[in-house]
This record gives sequence, structure tokens and C-alpha cells, in this order.
Amino acid sequence: MSLRTAMEELIPQIEADLQEIVCPPQESLAPYYGMMHYHLGWVDASLQSFQANSGKRLRPLLCLLSCQALGGNLQQALPAASAVELIHSFSLVHDDIQDGSHTRRGRRAVWDIWGMPHGINVGDGLFVLARLALHRLDSRGVSADRQQAATLALDQACLALCEGQYFDLAFEDRPDVDLDQYLWMIRRKTAALLATAAQLGAIVATHDPEQVSRYYQFGESLGMAFQIQDDILGTWGDEKTTGKSAATDIRDKKKTLLVVYSLNQTTDRRAAQRLADLYAQQGPLDESAIQLVQEMFEQVGAHQYAERAAEEYYHAALQSLEQTRIDNAAQSYLRELAASLLGRQY
Repeated sequence: MSLRTAMEELIPQIEADLQEIVCPPQESLAPYYGMMHYHLGWVDASLQSFQANSGKRLRPLLCLLSCQALGGNLQQALPAASAVELIHSFSLVHDDIQDGSHTRRGRRAVWDIWGMPHGINVGDGLFVLARLALHRLDSRGVSADRQQAATLALDQACLALCEGQYFDLAFEDRPDVDLDQYLWMIRRKTAALLATAAQLGAIVATHDPEQVSRYYQFGESLGMAFQIQDDILGTWGDEKTTGKSAATDIRDKKKTLLVVYSLNQTTDRRAAQRLADLYAQQGPLDESAIQLVQEMFEQVGAHQYAERAAEEYYHAALQSLEQTRIDNAAQSYLRELAASLLGRQY
């Protein structure tokens, strides 16, 4: 069986579990939960049934496959898989508001349709539903100590995510961000939740803290590679596949790894200064400026640096898997999933 076949088996289970969790408790709340359903890709803006791009469901897949690799019960891990996906969803709803992003996955963002107050409330609701989802571990026969460990892990990841988001927002107005600061930020904003997804699956499956730690390290390294690849796609990605305008990160002057590297490299200080001057301008960059920035990235080697960094983190992720000394189908799927993320186009 291939990873694709495994995904075709697992994703419907994830969707069914999510739909059970994000279900309005009474008819009067259907519009509120409908906004959550919209973000999750199940309805259109009129709240009519519709199958939109709901994302890769990467985090719940990592959770379930890590559990399966360690010989755990997938049904027991489903509440944890749903919880980590709902935390991810909450963060995206709020992230769109904080960044002023009008689109998400090729559709209007929640706040863009229903307004910022509803957007904030939808994100808050998704956060609480994620916490409640973890309480369903008890009904799946997961022991109390593992439930407690899972709750602690998810809470720590949420705090790390918020800390990372703080620095991501703070970096927008700072010209002095260095590479170590940037990597620390993405380790918290992006990698922590991917790490915790794999960790949660391991917690459900085993009491062995060393194995749990290895799967966490796998997810963290994978998350670092994932974010760096996202930086590359945000600069040169195809709008038809990424769901957002090409070079949108440059237009909005986001402090990606490419920008931070270019500003801190010492081989061409004139290019670094030109880039700093462009990013100091008020408002978004126009098409000519975007093209100039892309050329600068190539000129100073930022593109090649980012690709090398992503590949190094990818290999670190594989090394963490090797250290588990596990060799089964689910472990192979995790390797295949990691490889697909490094070469992804969306």
C-alpha cells in the first residue's frame, strides 16, 4: 500500500471525526458553526454544502501515522489528530486577521466575509473545540496519564505558536532580524505544532519517553523544512497551485528566510542596502519592485541557501525516524510524506 492509499483511508476518518466535533449543539448556533465549517472547507459562503480545498490535513496525518508506526490504535489517536488540526485552523483564522489577508486557500477568508469580530470569535471557538476534543481520549480507552501528557503537549505547542506569531508580527517593522532569530521564530510558529502532532500520536501509542521524543524531533525538523519551503513558494510559487498571488510575501514585505538571509549576507552589501531601503518604504511593493527583489535573492544566493536549509532539516527529520529503529509500513509513509513536502508546489 502506498502513502496515497493510506491517505485515502485516513483522511475520511479525520474528516468524519472533525465533523462530529464541530457540530452545532442547537439550531440557533448553526450560522456560527457554519463559519467554522466554511473555514474547514465543507460549505460555501452561503453555508451550503460544498467541497473546497480544505488543506493537506498534514498534522492529523502525522499524528495517526506516528501512532500506527509505534503499534498504537488509530481510533484511540483520532481525538488527538482532530485536536491538533483544530488548533492549526484556529491559528489560520486569526493569522488572516492579523496579516490583513483577504484570501485563504483560494477563497475569501472568514473575517473578509463576516467581519473581524466574527472572525476572532470563530478562531476562539475552534481553539476551545480543540481542547474539548482531547477530552474524548478518555472514551477511546486512553489512560489518564497519557491524556494528561497529551493535554500538556498541546498546550505547550499553543503557547509556542502564539510566541512565534508575536515575533513574526514584531519582525515586520524591524530591519535588524538575524538568521538565528528567524529560525527561532519559525521553530515556534510552525514547527512546534507539527512536532506536537507526531508527539501526540506517539504519546497515545507508547509509554517510552525516548520514542516520544524522537517523533517530536522528527516533526520539528519536518516543520522547519516545511516553513522554509513555504517561504520559497511565497516568492516563486505558482498562483494556480498555491492559492495566493505569486510573490505575495515580497509584496507584503514579509520577513521570510530569503529576506533575512539577503539582509545579513556580507558578500554584496550594496544589494543588502537596496533591499533594506525597499522594505523600509510605506505600503506594499509594486510589480517592478517585486521583480527587483526576486533578482536580488538570486544574486546574493538566498534562493540556493533556502533550498539547502530545507534539505538539511529534511535529512534531520529522516535521521530522527531512523533513530527509532522502527521499520514498518506507517514508518515508510512518514518518510514518503516528508519527501513529498520538500518537493511540494503548494
